[in-house]
Parts: sequence; structure tokens; C-alpha cells
Amino acid sequence: MVKEVVHDPVFLSLKSEPATAEDLQTAKDLLDTLTANKEACVGMAANMIGVRKRIIVFDNEGTYMTMLNPELLKVSGPYDTEEGCLSLLGGLRPCKRYQTVKVRWQNEQLQTRIKTFTGWTAQIIQHEIDHCNGILI
Repeated sequence: MVKEVVHDPVFLSLKSEPATAEDLQTAKDLLDTLTANKEACVGMAANMIGVRKRIIVFDNEGTYMTMLNPELLKVSGPYDTEEGCLSLLGGLRPCKRYQTVKVRWQNEQLQTRIKTFTGWTAQIIQHEIDHCNGILI
């Protein structure tokens, strides 16, 4: 179900709690909301739809991907960039990102996965993990 996007910076700055099997519907709602906003958005975190759980969804080179409890294990290749956010008004903001990230997460079957991502996909993942950690650009 498509949910309303949260714009409250106070709520968005709160850290998210670990996701469990009971949160799989939230993951589906988040994916539905991202799909509905695909013209303006390439990734979302659950707090963007009002749920403080560590769940992100994003465009992984043309295919949507869901991660529960994502965490960065290793980063390399720092660079400065600018990003926008569907939840935040006011245009692009400067931030620091890494060209390559190694991520551990759980898929929708709660199986643990580890993979290295690079480039644009890595940047999206970092932005959404920041959301889970209450960090706004």
C-alpha cells in the first residue's frame, strides 16, 4: 500500500529499531511507495513512511531491492557530492559518500546477505542507511 511521505525532520532524525519478520508488510508498503514516487526518488527508508524500522528499498541498476537491517561493513573511495531527498524540502545538500561499500543485510526471507556495491547504487544505499541512523543530509 502506498503511504504518505513524512517530512518532519524531528521524526526523521530519530534512529530506527531493528526490523523483524513482523515488519515485512512495512517493507512491501515501502516498496509500493517508492514505486509510486519513481519519477522523483531512487530509494527510501521506512522512517520516510512513518515507521522507525531498519528497512530500505532502492533502485539497484533497474531492479528494486529490499534490505532489512542493512549495515556498512567496509567503505572506500571517499568523495564529496550533493543529494536531494523526497522527505526534505529545499533542494540539494552537500554530503560525503564512498565509491564502494560492503553491506550486510537480511532479505525478505530473513536470510543474511553480504555484497559489495559501487557507484550510484552505493551512494543510494549510504543515503538510505543514513536515514535508518537518523542522519539527514
